[in-house]
Amino acid sequence: MTLKIVDSEHREVHHKRNPGFPLDLDWVGRIRMNRSALERRAATIGTRRTVKKEYQLAWLLKAVALMDLTTLNSDDTPGRVERLCAKARNPVRPDILEAIGAAKMGVTPAAVCVYHAFVATAVEALEGTNIPVAAVSTGFPHGLTPLETRLGEIRASVADGAREIDIVIERGMVLRGDWQGLYDQVKAMREACGDAHIKTILGTGELATLTNVAKASLVCMLAGADFIKTSTGKEKTNATLATSLAMIRMIRWFHEETGIEIGYKPAGGISKAKDALTYMALMKEELGRKWLEPHLFRFGASSLLTDIERQLEHGATGHYAADYRMAMA
Repeated sequence: MTLKIVDSEHREVHHKRNPGFPLDLDWVGRIRMNRSALERRAATIGTRRTVKKEYQLAWLLKAVALMDLTTLNSDDTPGRVERLCAKARNPVRPDILEAIGAAKMGVTPAAVCVYHAFVATAVEALEGTNIPVAAVSTGFPHGLTPLETRLGEIRASVADGAREIDIVIERGMVLRGDWQGLYDQVKAMREACGDAHIKTILGTGELATLTNVAKASLVCMLAGADFIKTSTGKEKTNATLATSLAMIRMIRWFHEETGIEIGYKPAGGISKAKDALTYMALMKEELGRKWLEPHLFRFGASSLLTDIERQLEHGATGHYAADYRMAMA
């Protein structure tokens, strides 16, 4: 299925959705990741590539457009979700946009991400915009509820209006090497999503090795994942550059073999504008400029927007504002 997508610069993009492929255990078995080599490469990203002045402002505005604005707290309420959606409608203060010449760009985040219980609230709050609602489903964050319960939650989120579903895999299947079981579950979840895009959360900090991360990435892509995502944000170790490299290189290999472009979403611990720029540089160097669009790259973030907004105001005025002037919600 080929989708017509409008990118962050309001251009129409034709994107072929991942149809899914048979599980290739020989391919899975050939995967090896060299942790030390990936860590050496990751250490160079932030030092070799920097952007300054107006170029940095442009990259930061792009980062806003790549963001899944998220609230996934145990004390979430409909009021908090409504305030988050209000922020999504106007993610950067109008006076800042005016000062940097971006008032007419129509910058909005890529999506608003919430628990299933708040999907209908978010859909109503975003009515009249083209901002999709993403739901974390399938027993988030552990993914250990019965499979039929997880599939039912996906269907319920889609019925409530979610256009994207972030599912979590069973990490134990990766640790046991149960690739057939993982493939079958993700494939069933993809089918339950219907037309809604599926992002598969690997929980990379709990998979023990980067080779396991890479193998799980491939199995999820073969099963039909539209995105592969690092973390729930609830693990002790979330997104890292080395882990990202392992996953990104599997995306590249998958694209070379199948012609299908898979999205990538680092999540958890990315709270500074500088970190966002580093991840964007990584994507551009490893996969090319094409991957710096919302249909192929997202940040899972809750506090990142505050720091980006502070950096944008600094670019406009030369001064840093207090955090409370850029309250998220």
